[in-house]
Amino acid sequence: MTRKPVVATIPNGGYLQGTVKGGLPSPGGKEPPGQDTVRLKKKITLLRGISIIIGTIIGSGIFISPKGVLQNTGSVGMSLIVWTACGVLSLFGAMSYAELGTSIKKSGGHYTYILEVFGPLPAFVRVWVELLIIRPASTAVISLAFGHYFLEPFFIHCEIPKLAIQLITAVGLTAVMVLNSMSVSWSARIQIFLTFCKLIAILIIIVPGVMQLIKGQTQHFKDAFSGRDASIMGLPLAFYYGMYAYAGWFYLNFVTEEVENPEKNIPLAIGISMAIVTIGYVLMNVAYFTTISAEELLLSNAVAVTFAERLLGNFSLAVPICVALTCFGSMNGGVFAVSRLFYVASREGHLPEILSMIHVRKHTPLPAVIVLYPLTMVMLFSGDLYSLLNFLSFARWFFIGLAVAGLIYLRYKRPDMHRPFKVPLFIPALFSFTCFFMVALSLYSDPFSTGIGFILTLTGVPAYYLFIIWDKKPKWFRRLSGRITRTLQIILEVVPEEDCHKL
Repeated sequence: MTRKPVVATIPNGGYLQGTVKGGLPSPGGKEPPGQDTVRLKKKITLLRGISIIIGTIIGSGIFISPKGVLQNTGSVGMSLIVWTACGVLSLFGAMSYAELGTSIKKSGGHYTYILEVFGPLPAFVRVWVELLIIRPASTAVISLAFGHYFLEPFFIHCEIPKLAIQLITAVGLTAVMVLNSMSVSWSARIQIFLTFCKLIAILIIIVPGVMQLIKGQTQHFKDAFSGRDASIMGLPLAFYYGMYAYAGWFYLNFVTEEVENPEKNIPLAIGISMAIVTIGYVLMNVAYFTTISAEELLLSNAVAVTFAERLLGNFSLAVPICVALTCFGSMNGGVFAVSRLFYVASREGHLPEILSMIHVRKHTPLPAVIVLYPLTMVMLFSGDLYSLLNFLSFARWFFIGLAVAGLIYLRYKRPDMHRPFKVPLFIPALFSFTCFFMVALSLYSDPFSTGIGFILTLTGVPAYYLFIIWDKKPKWFRRLSGRITRTLQIILEVVPEEDCHKL
């Protein structure tokens, strides 16, 4: 299935610093003399980087269901504190990733940093669960939200047929895959446009909310901390909901090698994006409570729509369209970034070789973009996606916490490593502790779902030894793998990078 990774022994270096087929420059940014390889182009400017982060973070969640935070905090005041705290924690995680991204100048995000610090086995397990379950299920969920809100203005007085949602969702997902397969530039341009749409959607909520505050509509903020007391188990769940809404700040690190001047643009893009998102999220929640009581919010399945119907009249029909565009932007940003994770994992020998090839004319990682398409389509028309996400949510935060803990390890193990951007040590320490604390509490509060997720994650261990470590695979298996790779190369018109250069 996969080829064995190439590992080079470099003094005081890491696993990723070896040279592999189709490899990109080492973290130092220099190539051996005489090498002239073609690589994915550096087309991610500061503005495009900001659009990737904001466009991927702001999904359907903030418009549809802030009630998850309110349910588990028990009061308006505590819910606003949790939203703010989740923004600050996400900023801490993003700043830690900014240091990692400017120190280890390789695409791949979590996978790359875990591979560099902790070695191939945990890195393979991370990409294994991402490829098989986390990413297809996440993409399917956000795609279904796109289909639902795209159709809502056409079914005002009746329920939207499930099949109609699935079909529109399939069309939207196909469009995203085609866009990312054809052009990096156009994908980035569309993402910028969709990011501005998202910011307009946020302003549609915030501006009327501010006007309500000016008019003195503050009755729902009186005794803001009265109500049901937050339980010890409720607060971690509230943080799960909040952190999920902010998730996406790490996606720029998936495309580090395509960022112009990464030492400057990665920290800037992350800082600007997180400030905009955190302020926007908190103000949106304040706006909701100027018009909707806590009890009404808990009864609403789409709080932004409820808010718009109260204040905007006929203009409220624009809100579902804005939410649909928001979901499309999250789909586009997620596919763009995660395809680079699979590209890097293949380049390092952890996924089939075909995924590290690029299109001979478009210079896009075409196989890595479309690999999720069949699995995501199957999940669109199958079972309970939200259960899958619950099973694997602990894995996401465990590995993110592990990657940030690796930053602390590198500070002591490799103190002389070039770090153009450096954060105070308490920031990664607090963030990684929070991630591990949430994971531990989820094991205690929901042992069944978390236990299933743990078992699914552990299947990556035997898979690693079977596909990566085991050298003596049967000849028929190796021949079949070679034929499949060659056939896919012809169909998709993709080649390894050095062959693309020769063309």
